[in-house]
Amino acid sequence: MTPAESLFHAARAHLDAGDHAAARDALRAALALDPDAAAVHANLAFALAAGGDVDAAETHYRRAIALAPHELQTYLNLGAMLTARHRAGAALAVYDAAPAFAQAAPALLSNRGMALVAAGREDKAEACYRRALALDPDYRKAAFNLAYVLLRQGRWDEGWMRLESRDWLAPMQDYLRLPRWDGGPLAGRRILVGVEAGHGDMIQFCRYCERLKAAGAARVGVLCHPGLVALFGSLRGADEIMPLDRPFERADWDVWAAPLSLPLHFRTTVDDVPAALPYLAPDRARSARLAPLLAAAPDEMKIGLVWKGNPRFENDAARSLPGRATLAPLLQVRGVRWFSLQKGPGEDEARDGVVDLAPAIDDFADTAALIAGLDLVITVDTACAHLAGALGKPCWVLLPAWQADWRWLADRADTPWYPHVMRLFRQRRDGVWDEVIQDVARALADLASMRPT
Repeated sequence: MTPAESLFHAARAHLDAGDHAAARDALRAALALDPDAAAVHANLAFALAAGGDVDAAETHYRRAIALAPHELQTYLNLGAMLTARHRAGAALAVYDAAPAFAQAAPALLSNRGMALVAAGREDKAEACYRRALALDPDYRKAAFNLAYVLLRQGRWDEGWMRLESRDWLAPMQDYLRLPRWDGGPLAGRRILVGVEAGHGDMIQFCRYCERLKAAGAARVGVLCHPGLVALFGSLRGADEIMPLDRPFERADWDVWAAPLSLPLHFRTTVDDVPAALPYLAPDRARSARLAPLLAAAPDEMKIGLVWKGNPRFENDAARSLPGRATLAPLLQVRGVRWFSLQKGPGEDEARDGVVDLAPAIDDFADTAALIAGLDLVITVDTACAHLAGALGKPCWVLLPAWQADWRWLADRADTPWYPHVMRLFRQRRDGVWDEVIQDVARALADLASMRPT
């Protein structure tokens, strides 16, 4: 084995261990010894992209393609990176440049579909996904990507079924070691709703506990993130709420259900969403304790603000605002007292006319108690939107143009998940929030003018 090959194998071990910095060092050293090694360029590009240096990563990906034009994975990696960087057109050009044999590969078809969705060409994307599945019916990634298109378009009959291809449920199945509910009869059975995805997903889909109870379940439990336990104490249909960080008694349950599978089992359509609001309630003692923080003049509207989501979410850069300053035009609207519900990244920006409530928030039950005392919540697409909706509190949600989440459907200003209380404000251009904020400011001025003095 040559020294360059030894460095390459060491770098691969670093990549497998998630140590991208060490991998980059080893790969650069390997390139110094063998500058025309396509695999080294491709792996260095991967490591650079993982570290955020996408410009350098693109250079090395393109060099790898020039040196080894028949290596499909390099086209896939470069195209996926470009799509994630909102360069869908460039990604499509990369896929077009792949060799002829690769054009019918399910992986390339699925990746091409993702770029087409990002470019707003969902009909073409759907055709790519369906072609990939025709070639490989078990290709879960294409089925999952197709699910997002179908659900966003309101074609839920097939959409929920395709969503079953998601691959993140295995760890929960291993942890619970219970049979997974298949939608069959529940009479007399004890069913546990397991943890899935984020806090917002749990708040949105645990509404189905009431449906489970109505279907005859003898007992309905919810396993959830610790921060949701107190809040879910008010969840209709739930008999027991258990935090994920504590052991549970497996013998107490017959089956478990994944929250995002419940719409499939109950055959939910856009016209049949279980949306009897509110299905969560604030704790009265907490509301009374926190009420003094919400002091305002009698003629002022009390409005809560959230401008950033969890940075670990894959589309957070698109859904979150650059900062609280982006909301500055709203603060010019007369007759409003502003309160920050922002927790975590961005909470230190709560100043200049905005009351910071973050120090009073320890869990979602605290947030619910505060929201109960407000007139309106204005938020980006985060768990706080679902919490306000579940409480039946008026909520305005700011949505990005770039891959707005499927649950908000397409081209709607309302949502069947939270009818009559939620209004959606959508970006017209990718990354341009000023237009959205002006829309909200005008709507807010109209709302404030209609309040009695």
